[in-house]
Amino acid sequence: MRLTEAIAALGSGPLTEDALRAHIFPLFSHTIARPGIYLANHSLGRPLNQTQDDVRECIELWQSHLGDAWDGWMAEHDAHRARLAQLIGAPRPDCIIPKTSAGHGLRTVLNALPGTPRVLSTDCEFDSVDVILKQYAAVGRVQLELVSIHRDGRLDLASLFDRIKKGVDLVVVSQVLFMTGELLPNLDVLAARCHKHGVRLLVDAYHAVGALPVDVATMGADFMIGGSYKYLRGGPGACFLYLSPDALASGLRPLDIGWFAKDQPFLFERPDPPRFATGGDAFLESTPPVLTWYQARAGQQFALGIGVDRLREYSLDQLRRLKRYLAAHGVEAQGADDGHGAFLTVEHPSASRLAGELLAHGITTDARDRWLRLCPDCLTLDGALADAAATLASVLPTR
Repeated sequence: MRLTEAIAALGSGPLTEDALRAHIFPLFSHTIARPGIYLANHSLGRPLNQTQDDVRECIELWQSHLGDAWDGWMAEHDAHRARLAQLIGAPRPDCIIPKTSAGHGLRTVLNALPGTPRVLSTDCEFDSVDVILKQYAAVGRVQLELVSIHRDGRLDLASLFDRIKKGVDLVVVSQVLFMTGELLPNLDVLAARCHKHGVRLLVDAYHAVGALPVDVATMGADFMIGGSYKYLRGGPGACFLYLSPDALASGLRPLDIGWFAKDQPFLFERPDPPRFATGGDAFLESTPPVLTWYQARAGQQFALGIGVDRLREYSLDQLRRLKRYLAAHGVEAQGADDGHGAFLTVEHPSASRLAGELLAHGITTDARDRWLRLCPDCLTLDGALADAAATLASVLPTR
């Protein structure tokens, strides 16, 4: 069954396990044939069968058309940007710049800011963002300040808000914290505070896009980075940078560019200085990795077709059930509410060891620092949630 037909067969209203098994599971028959219980959907999302066909389409264009394949490839490039724009509520597709990693998007922003920008971020950012910011600071490309946003075990953004008014150029935060799954609240208020003081806001939405509704225009972020590796089921390399219309109109001069950023690049004119395309197209780079647009297509269509709001509702229901099953075995978990993203966490000093023991039992999870992370998706059966909870309880040290 084709993706559009399967989604139509689901009908409207809340998702159910029976309907998903009947109509959606066949779309993933290759990956769900893998034995075991997969609870690492917050890390590498499971691909649709269609993804293989989509990638084959890209290669067949190459084989059959050679250089003329660029007509089809660029049509997919435009469709890729349009789908991402729809997924994050961007006002127009050219606000989306395809990137090979979210960190690549961050570097593009840092390199476009004039002078030595003063950057304010938190101690909770994902490693790639964290290491890029620290290295840029180490070589004198930015002035960096990291603040703690936890106090007594709870999120507290007071230090972040207070620091903004003391002279900053860029604030970098995550919409969902990668270790704990906590949702950063009131990003629209943070954006307004930034703009009041002439500060730009960059939001890392990697753990949000595809997992919960995102509206970057309402949020007011100047920049957003994210990708398809996790909840959009598009694998590595299919990432993006969003630039708001205001940011594009502000006169930012991109350095991370190439010949695709030129006005009418295929005319091969060579003015000096270069003449760039309008809007976000001026941030495009050199010859792009066209396969990523195809490998990301099915996952984007899946999320848009079912609706991220419906997927989020079903995810919360699953997480609440998993949390109850864990509690029945005396295991405390955090998450499964509007203040968290798409995974539960179990805090334990030996979280990585627990993940290894679960894997030995055929249950795939992962750990970041002292948090074991558990993330079902719409392919995870209720019985698997109960089994995973019982197994985790069995490998936990006796209290």
